[in-house]
Amino acid sequence: MSVTERLYWYSRLIRLDKPVGTLLLLWPTLGALWLASGGVPDWKLLLIYSLGTLLMRSAGCAVNDYADRDFDKHVKRTAERPITSGKISGKEALAVAAALALISFALIIPLNTLTKQLSVFAVLIAASYPYFKRFFAIPQAYLGIAFGFGIPMAYASVQGLLPASAWLLLIANVFWAVAYDTEYAMVDRDDDLKIGIKTSAITFGRFDVLAVMLCYGISLGLITLVGLNNGLGKVFLFGIATAVLCALYHYVLIKDRERMSCFAAFRHNNWLGAAIFAGIAFDYALK
Repeated sequence: MSVTERLYWYSRLIRLDKPVGTLLLLWPTLGALWLASGGVPDWKLLLIYSLGTLLMRSAGCAVNDYADRDFDKHVKRTAERPITSGKISGKEALAVAAALALISFALIIPLNTLTKQLSVFAVLIAASYPYFKRFFAIPQAYLGIAFGFGIPMAYASVQGLLPASAWLLLIANVFWAVAYDTEYAMVDRDDDLKIGIKTSAITFGRFDVLAVMLCYGISLGLITLVGLNNGLGKVFLFGIATAVLCALYHYVLIKDRERMSCFAAFRHNNWLGAAIFAGIAFDYALK
């Protein structure tokens, strides 16, 4: 295999062709940076967290594919992933993940001790998430912690402490992740049942759509509470209202549990997250 071909498969391994996953991590992290800094985040922190989000999501994808290498071949959507198809070895995937994690850690070396301590937990959670699907009934909740750990890290970097807002936003992110990743899991439910992987779509059963909408409601409610407590106003609430409309649109997509519509709902969460962040950023900018 040529160097060009190998680089292509590495890019597929870390999902550079699928940026939605990175954005689902980025929007909550940026929102936390804006809230923690009162709407004026340091540009260096903005750069560190934007790049770090991409790197850690990419590393997580490599670890996930390594952990699921024996399962992915039984799932139609994942059967041709780089490891499963034999284009990249498991050892190569782990090496890629380790390199990306080390680069990500190097980015936060200039930051305070609390941020570095939190980064250790972030790596451990991201690395262990793929194995939770073996025994945890709702692994999407654990994913929400992994995807949202940039929130407390952002507060730690700016304020040097972890206020209630940081924890409320992290909890909100857990519920949001359960919502959108349940939509994602609804796509593979039949395959997951056959191979014995646990997902929220299986656990919720016939109440899956109701559970998704309840999770959206709790998540948006908590974010609204944090925003109002931080003095945000009408522009922020407009962003929340837009996010609510996105959630209602997702209900239309998933209510019949059609595979591709559920996948479309999952992907559309990028716009829900963007609406919330835009509401936060523009509210501060217009004060």
